Amino acid sequence: MQLISVNLGRAVPVDYTDSPGGVTGHGKRPVPGPVRVTAPGPKGTGGSGLAGDAVCDLRHHGGEHQAVYAYAREDLDHWERGLGRELPAGTFGENFTTTGVDVNGALLGERWRVGPELLLEVASGRIPCRTFAGQLDQRGWVKRFTQEQRPGAYLRVIEPGEVSPGDRIEVVHRPAHEVTVAFWFRAFTTERQLLPRTLAAGAAMEPGRQETVRLYMEKYGRAAV
Repeated sequence: MQLISVNLGRAVPVDYTDSPGGVTGHGKRPVPGPVRVTAPGPKGTGGSGLAGDAVCDLRHHGGEHQAVYAYAREDLDHWERGLGRELPAGTFGENFTTTGVDVNGALLGERWRVGPELLLEVASGRIPCRTFAGQLDQRGWVKRFTQEQRPGAYLRVIEPGEVSPGDRIEVVHRPAHEVTVAFWFRAFTTERQLLPRTLAAGAAMEPGRQETVRLYMEKYGRAAV
């Protein structure tokens, strides 16, 4: 299991985003490293966990529960075959392009040691947005990405550190519940009846998402489980 690319974005103006100022840092490019990764602070005030990485819409992106976005090279290869085009590392807006890691099968609360210092914790999956669709320039992309259920993982920073391409990734903790990134993604997109079961992830699921689940259960009752 390895980190094969560290990717940073810079703010550029585009016509397909509603972010403040009409700029996005979604299209990221590989850098040689080392790159410092730290907890960025709460959503709305903190952006990316990676030094030098632009997060332009703090309303919806960045913050401690979305400090790092990881996507598997194997899944990018899958999309290359489906789309018939090359997808270099960073194309999906991921900070970390990995290999040998079951990113979508990772459990919320699972912890990864990346390189000798950095410790990350799996927080959620990635919900596709208008800016992502605009970046890919694919009609119907949000629906297609959602149906494929290969969302990639957002991670929070537990212990800061520097990382570089080629660093080893080690799973050092795997909790005892069923809520994988893919399960979480299905629950919050196409299979809402799964929402109550995501509470098994406990404190590993961000408070705002827990509140969404509780409101769902208030509306539909325990029969929804």
